[in-house]
Amino acid sequence: MVGVHRRRRHRTTVPDPNAATRPDLVLRDFQPDPSALNQRWCGDITYIATDQGWLYLATVIDIASRRVVGWATADHLRTELVAEALRAACRTRRPNPGVIFHSDRGCQYTSRELAHLASEFGVRLSVGRTGQCWDNALAESFFSTLKSELINGRAWATRAAARTAVFDFIEGWYNLHRLHSSLGYQSPAAYESAIAA
Repeated sequence: MVGVHRRRRHRTTVPDPNAATRPDLVLRDFQPDPSALNQRWCGDITYIATDQGWLYLATVIDIASRRVVGWATADHLRTELVAEALRAACRTRRPNPGVIFHSDRGCQYTSRELAHLASEFGVRLSVGRTGQCWDNALAESFFSTLKSELINGRAWATRAAARTAVFDFIEGWYNLHRLHSSLGYQSPAAYESAIAA
């Protein structure tokens, strides 16, 4: 018999001491708001162990509906990972200029490269305080759900297999069917459909 234990923690938030100062435009307000679709997004990075090494997942979540509107995976933690997730969100949702994208102060999110991309799409970047997980609570909550419902207790031989499982979870389960108490026990897709009706 072997006791259950947590995996060794892998650090994904590495602050850039030379990064430009950005405001916190969300101020821990993660309440759903039917009138605010595509106005406030949040995102973060997590990691998934495979036999080939780590697979990193970056997400963009619409705060109003809890829907994952953009995501990307890679075998690295470079800025292009979060940039691809933001591009995917902007291509899918086509928000009006001024949408807020909130994150932690990791170097990927405070980089010049992401600032340039955000400017191209008319996205306003927002960051929480250093070391304050509650400042990005919605993104942390999504990753907790992902880990408890998909990742924990499972193993993937390849990064491709893990990516397929993430795709199925986000696009086939979480966005379409996973119920949220904060949305009146509706899925993100059902909540957005009710708003549009």
